[in-house]
Amino acid sequence: MKLARDTWKTAFRVAIGLLLLLWIVHSIFVNEARTLARQGRLQDPAGQRVDWGGLSRWEQWRHGWREGPPALAANLASVDRRAFVGALALMGVMLYLGAARWRLALQAQGLELPFRRVLHLTLVAQFFNAFLLGTVGGDVAKAYYAARETHHKKTEAVLTVFADRVIGLWGMLLFGSVMVLPNWELLTRPGLRTAAALLLCMMAGATLFTRLAFRGGVSQAWRGAHDWLRRLPRGAWLEQTLESCRQFGRRGSFVPLSLGLSMLVNAIMVLQFHVLAQGLHLHVSFIALALVVPIVICVAALPIAPSGLGVRENLFVQLLAAPVIGVHATPALSLSLLAYAASLIWSLIGGLAYMTLKERPGLKQLAAEE
Repeated sequence: MKLARDTWKTAFRVAIGLLLLLWIVHSIFVNEARTLARQGRLQDPAGQRVDWGGLSRWEQWRHGWREGPPALAANLASVDRRAFVGALALMGVMLYLGAARWRLALQAQGLELPFRRVLHLTLVAQFFNAFLLGTVGGDVAKAYYAARETHHKKTEAVLTVFADRVIGLWGMLLFGSVMVLPNWELLTRPGLRTAAALLLCMMAGATLFTRLAFRGGVSQAWRGAHDWLRRLPRGAWLEQTLESCRQFGRRGSFVPLSLGLSMLVNAIMVLQFHVLAQGLHLHVSFIALALVVPIVICVAALPIAPSGLGVRENLFVQLLAAPVIGVHATPALSLSLLAYAASLIWSLIGGLAYMTLKERPGLKQLAAEE
């Protein structure tokens, strides 16, 4: 019964993601046909100019799906191949730095996993991230394999994935919040202003959550907190989990080093989109992308659709199409799809890593030696 319910939930979210993607693609295609009609370049099969206002809704859709796909394909094909290769290389650098950040979390819990193994599991997580919900779906796979690396600290191993994700998300929200001021003139548009306000609210919430998770404070204010926690179902496990979270805060170098790596990853991510934008000959500044990209990535991380597909494209089109940025809808969609293509290529590499993943002694052997 539970399996069937979970299957239906997953199928529902997949359908939502596909519908979002279909909706934004459909809107872009129809807009392409409308633009051609206004320019006097839209013709019917007989070669006659089309009066857009005189068309029925169905006829407008038909023209959109006839003219839109070739326009999108032309945009994707127009990207400079060197720009795409550069974006692909930058994606690899981000995965490498992400593995280094996760290793810091493992070390904070006393789990000395070789970096090569950490990088291998990071690539495996990238593979699962291609089809699990949200852009952090691969963390579920990473937590699973992290727990299998040890039998004496399974809870701590899983928590390292949680801590790594919290620091990564917090770092991206901080990066985007800092970039609000340099982009103040962009906030004259209601859409961007709302998105920036949402970003700042998420930043405040993430800061509070990180402070409570890694430093605590509730138990000091309420003396009976520990007694109440022990009376809960699996209270001992919950208490152990909270204590393991506090370990990250006690490791003085963990938070600043992890946050520093996160900020570097964020800058490289924005650079990746900037390189692709240059490859598509789009006139959008690095500073503007430094605000737009964190907003899109943080919202797309919500478990709405597999790998954030549809949500991410929708947001890129809406935010980059603002008059102060002025990117046309079709190139904005191409930019998002090209970045997603680079991610998928690394997911294929992660698939090879998954097929070669073997059970190794790793931390189990270390625990036996101890």
